[in-house]
Amino acid sequence: MIQFAIVGAGAIAPVYAGAINMHKDARLTAVCDKNPQTGEEFRKQHSIPTFYTDYKEMLQDPSIDVICICTPSGLHADMAIQAIEAGKHVIIEKPIALTMEDADRVIAAADKYKVKAAVAFQKRYNRPILKMREKLENGSFGKMMHATTSVRWYRDQSYYDQDPWRGTALMDGGALMNQSIHNIDLLRWMMGPVRRVSGFTATRRHTMEMEDTGVAVLEFESGALGVIEGSTAIYPTDLEASLSLFGTSGTAIVGGKYLDEIKSWHFLHEDKASSEYTGQEGHYPIIDDMVQAFRDDRDPAISLQDGRNALEIILAIYESTKTGNSVHIK
Repeated sequence: MIQFAIVGAGAIAPVYAGAINMHKDARLTAVCDKNPQTGEEFRKQHSIPTFYTDYKEMLQDPSIDVICICTPSGLHADMAIQAIEAGKHVIIEKPIALTMEDADRVIAAADKYKVKAAVAFQKRYNRPILKMREKLENGSFGKMMHATTSVRWYRDQSYYDQDPWRGTALMDGGALMNQSIHNIDLLRWMMGPVRRVSGFTATRRHTMEMEDTGVAVLEFESGALGVIEGSTAIYPTDLEASLSLFGTSGTAIVGGKYLDEIKSWHFLHEDKASSEYTGQEGHYPIIDDMVQAFRDDRDPAISLQDGRNALEIILAIYESTKTGNSVHIK
C-alpha cells in the first residue's frame, strides 16, 4: 500500500483525493493546509486520518510515501524541493514551476535524492489522445507537416477575484500557463522539440496581471510547424479544447470541451476510429502510474523534464511578446 498526502486543500485537491481513494493499492493518509478550517473540512470530507497546518511537520511523517503538491503554482518548486529533500516522492500539479531556474532546481533535487517525481499532465491518458499517440508511434501519420492546439474556455472575473494570487506573474500565470499548459504539453509530446517560437499575449476581458488570451506560431526541430491558441475569455462558456495533427498520410483531430472526443480521423489504408476512443480518465492514471512505478521500481511515465518542456514553450511565448522577436529554444 502506497501512502499519499496532499498539500493544499484547494480546488484541485478533491480530484486527487478521489483518484487516490479509488485505487486499491493507494491510501490517502494526510492533508496539509495553512487554513485550519479548510484543512479540517477537507480531512473530514475525504475521511483522511491526519491533518497538518505545518508542511515541514508533515514532511517528517514517516508513514507518507508520496506528496501531491496542489498549492498555487508559484509555490510548486520550493515545496517540491522540500519534499524531495525529506525523502518523499512527489506528484506536482501543473506547472512544475513558473521559471526555468526553479524547474531546473526541482529536477536537480530529484536526481540528487533519487526520488520518483512526476508532473500531472493527466490529459495524456484521455482515450483519444492515447489512440492519437499510438498512430504517431506506428508511423500512420507519415511525415508530420504541422499541428495546432486550441483552448477556447471562459472564466468570469469572479474566478480571478476569489484568490489574490490568481492571474499574477509571481504565483499563477495566465491562460497559457494555467489552462493551456495541458494542450501545450500534448503538442510537444506529439511533435517533439521546438526550435523557434513567435507569440503574442493580451488581456482583453479580465482585470488581471497576466494574459487571458495568447497565440503563438512554432517551428519544430523536425521542420514541422505548429500553432497554439489559448484563452479564458471566450463568451459565454467553455467551447473546446482541441489538438490537430496533420501528416502526409494521416489527419487526426481530437476535440470536445476537454480533449475527449475524436472529431476527424483519416489514415491511408486504415480503418476509422470508433466511439470507444471517447472519454477521459481524470487524475486516476497519474496515481496509478506512481503506484506502478513503485511496484516496477521505475520512474513515472510523465517526467519532470516533460514539465520543463511545456514550461519552456510558454515562457518563450511570454518573451516573444515582450521583445517582439522570435525566441530560439536551445
